Amino acid sequence: MTNAVFPQTIFMTQRPFNDYGADDIRYGDISADRLIREFGLKNISNIVDPYTLTRLTTFDNPQSRFAGVYGGAHRGGTISVQDCARLLFEEMQKTSLPYSFVGPYRYLINQMLRHFQRSTGTPFSDSQLNAAYQDKIVNDNSHDSMKLAIQQEFNDHIDFSTFGYPQNRVAELSKIIRSRVLPKFDSFLLDKVNGMGITVHDVHATKIDIISLDVEEQGWKACIKFIGQDHFGLDVDDIRKRKFNQLDFFKIWFVLQRYNKFGFKPFLTNMEATITLQGVKK
Repeated sequence: MTNAVFPQTIFMTQRPFNDYGADDIRYGDISADRLIREFGLKNISNIVDPYTLTRLTTFDNPQSRFAGVYGGAHRGGTISVQDCARLLFEEMQKTSLPYSFVGPYRYLINQMLRHFQRSTGTPFSDSQLNAAYQDKIVNDNSHDSMKLAIQQEFNDHIDFSTFGYPQNRVAELSKIIRSRVLPKFDSFLLDKVNGMGITVHDVHATKIDIISLDVEEQGWKACIKFIGQDHFGLDVDDIRKRKFNQLDFFKIWFVLQRYNKFGFKPFLTNMEATITLQGVKK
């Protein structure tokens, strides 16, 4: 029986890395008419009207009891496209606060919004993001845990007589991983208030490598590397969802990204984590 040789990739999602053809990576491609008519994005801000480039007053604020008393006329002054975008980004920062007020990663959203505002489209990575990704993997002890699935497979099938893991089990390990839930920031409570639910939430593509496996007489130790990539961008299906379409944060985000007067570039979010798993001979 041949033992597997590491490092070796044991899992790769069908969705590709660096998927610049995805809809959520598009920008500046939607007109004002379509934003309003198709997506219902007429009132997206309490501060400015991006379609008329007008500052809003208390009488324009849809949340104010004075809203509409002057009909459809805007009573604020006109502003430039650049100033309008700046004010929308400031409002986006403020509206993100309810979703990022606890934990060590709550400031990541500010960094990612600044990266979005620079509109370079270059990939984003950060040590805190990597730490959050690693915490998500290491602390997942659920029934669908990726970490526990790999650990159980090694406990059951490492061959202590040859001090290795059979190569013919690698395909089965990949199959087991596909049946589990990949690491993502979608916990029922914590990721809704620590900033991760709105900065990353899902992970578009994932790769898992076994870097090394050391087998001794009484136990084993493995080094596993997870690589994840998400898109900091919204697609048309996102904005049609109720949870996005009703929140100012996401409405402003979509308009800043997709409105043809703005066209701020979305970007790829890269993260990685290396964990150590171990077990003892049964």
